[in-house]
Amino acid sequence: MMDLREISTPALAYLGDCVLELCVREHLVARGISSSRSLNAEALHFVRAAAQAEAMKRILPLLNEAEEGYFRRGRNIGHTNVPKNATVSDYRTATGMEVLFGYLHLSGQKERITELFSAAYLKTDETKTEQ
Repeated sequence: MMDLREISTPALAYLGDCVLELCVREHLVARGISSSRSLNAEALHFVRAAAQAEAMKRILPLLNEAEEGYFRRGRNIGHTNVPKNATVSDYRTATGMEVLFGYLHLSGQKERITELFSAAYLKTDETKTEQ
């Protein structure tokens, strides 16, 4: 088995970005959205750095010690190029979230991924849909 502590933080963020993207896509398809234009537009509500930072605030109190450690590891990575539509703080928090989800994926914690994704996004997504 691979030692997750030896995997680079950027690699965990890279993988975690994909894990989050898959969660978002599964959620949107399950909601019955079928056009690629609508799917891509809705996905932005989940994957922008600001949206991920807000979602991370909702799940931070739910994390155990190991999960918090991976989140901090990602948040504290040195960022040299932050997207112009994101604050440095939001981008760092979003990267921490991606590292967390990369860690959860590699450690085989699919149920935990689903649990945290739901806590991070789904209540706010349902409220937005009802409006």
